[in-house]
Amino acid sequence: MKSYMATPSTIERKWFVVDAADKTLGRMAAEVAKILRGKHKPTFTPHMDTGDHVIVINADKVVLTGKKLVQKTYFRHSGYLGGTTFTTAGDMLKNNPARMVELAVRGMIPKNRLGNQIYTKLHVYAGPEHPHAAQQPEVLEIDVR
Repeated sequence: MKSYMATPSTIERKWFVVDAADKTLGRMAAEVAKILRGKHKPTFTPHMDTGDHVIVINADKVVLTGKKLVQKTYFRHSGYLGGTTFTTAGDMLKNNPARMVELAVRGMIPKNRLGNQIYTKLHVYAGPEHPHAAQQPEVLEIDVR
């Protein structure tokens, strides 16, 4: 028996919509990363981008457990000396909730060129509206509490 390897011509991509309202951030991000990577498909090939497009809506209603809103910090560096900036999860959720979801998913996909290609299929929006209606996305129910 030979192992199946997907080729670019055999990959079929779908579009999914995930509603992040009242979902735990990390658990939801893990499921989204699995869909982006293509691990839910029987045609999964580790060295190919076989995943689907994912649209995450209502990112501003995502939930963090415990004291993460106060204790969890996000780090940025401007490139200049002393240019470090730390932002708490509570401030990030208030000011830029889409970025918080993007960073959570980004940490769960490979850190290489394939991961960069996979990451381009993620679309996150803070509110319930998105401009991808023409792609006719399917609603994806993620059961995380």
